[in-house]
Amino acid sequence: MASACALEWVPDKLYNMAVSAIVTSYGKYRRELKGLPENVQFDIYYKLYNKGRLCQLGMEFSDLDTFSKVLKVNDKRHLLHHCFQALMDHGVKVSEILADSYAYKCQDYQSNLATTQTTDKTIQLGFALGGFLGDAGWFGDACKVYKACLGVCQMDTSLSSLCKTLECCVRLLHVQNVNCQYQEAKSTCKMACSIIEEIGSKGAPANRATLYTECCALLFAESQYDENALDIRQAVFGGNNLHVAVAHEDLAYASYVQEYSSGRFTDAKDHAEKAIEILEHILPSDHLMLSSSKRVKALILEEIAIDSHQKEMEQSLLSEAQELHLQSLALARKAFGENNVQTAKHYGNLGRLYQSMHKFEKAEGMHLMAIEIKERLLGSEDYEVALSVGHLASLYNYDMEKYDEAENLYLRSIDIGRKLFGDGYSGLEYDYRGLLRLYRQVGNYAMADRYANILQQWNRIRDRNNSIEVKPLEFTLSAGLSELD
Repeated sequence: MASACALEWVPDKLYNMAVSAIVTSYGKYRRELKGLPENVQFDIYYKLYNKGRLCQLGMEFSDLDTFSKVLKVNDKRHLLHHCFQALMDHGVKVSEILADSYAYKCQDYQSNLATTQTTDKTIQLGFALGGFLGDAGWFGDACKVYKACLGVCQMDTSLSSLCKTLECCVRLLHVQNVNCQYQEAKSTCKMACSIIEEIGSKGAPANRATLYTECCALLFAESQYDENALDIRQAVFGGNNLHVAVAHEDLAYASYVQEYSSGRFTDAKDHAEKAIEILEHILPSDHLMLSSSKRVKALILEEIAIDSHQKEMEQSLLSEAQELHLQSLALARKAFGENNVQTAKHYGNLGRLYQSMHKFEKAEGMHLMAIEIKERLLGSEDYEVALSVGHLASLYNYDMEKYDEAENLYLRSIDIGRKLFGDGYSGLEYDYRGLLRLYRQVGNYAMADRYANILQQWNRIRDRNNSIEVKPLEFTLSAGLSELD
């Protein structure tokens, strides 16, 4: 009978051994790999990643044809995100390279007469690549892909091509909204609405629900909260549907912002919980879409807790919010890794929560991590960096009495905000009020008077801007909504 020690070693699966052997002699077999099935190619590329051979992996993933094949391996998408982010961290600008390669490919198709079959493949590749880059947080490159894809879609005016053009517009609108490209998003939204009208003129129905959700996101960014797409989506899709869940989440966040000063968060909480309920019903527990809905609910619970006059209720709500934020962070880190803007945002949310929980050192650590990641990825003068800098300044000012550090951070946040958005930018109010409070605390009344005057000037600019504000999408969306059956 064989001894126990003789049974301890178990050989690896033959498939895994073959993959490892190919990776070991990668240069020898590289050309032959192109003919293997997509899932086998992916496993070999992932083994390159595991072995730290990022230069070879970068060379492969920088090739559009090769990357288009691994995009088809849907069941290992989270592993593809790991590989992709590792390359970006390594300095391989694979996101930009792929977007440029696709744009050149589209230019070639537009310059030459392409068959319907090759055109469809090019469009589908654009949807797949743009979707992946958007999910990974590289929104600028995703926009580049969708814009190039839009040009291919518009080569034909048939009904099927119009439907593809509409889908491309909606996808482009989504990444423009997420990337805060609101001027471009307005143009895309108008184009999409005109395409819907053209489809209708040909006697065909069009799915308006997804478009209206993206239009609502744009309206929300412009602080126009009257429009929503929930009723439309429920009428089209029914109850437990991803589109309905997203609409609930959007309404939860819009209600949260709109009622921020009033403290009436019942509707916002109900919508957030409904979104999570639907998503948990139809998605795995570790799906990335749950991250966003849980984040929104956590923000709402935090505000309800702060307004609560019962200590036990406050602690219970803050603990629940903490658990939701930690779950959201874990999902983001699993999908994108540590070095990603989405991950940084979750650190920032935890920083604000820990401030509410009076865990100030933890809050400071979270904000510093958020700032460090955002600065590394976006540069020192990005809008996202300014938000995190302002949050850390608030912590130092109101809770930690680090007034010198707070002053420098406030001034930095103000400088970024004014450069990006002008003297009437709404976010400046919080920084001005923070500095006003800081100078009064330290007894510098001359500076306090100065910022009291600056705050008054800001109010006059805001009132003047509000008096001439125009709703550019109001007519288009109202007209579109009235046409629904």
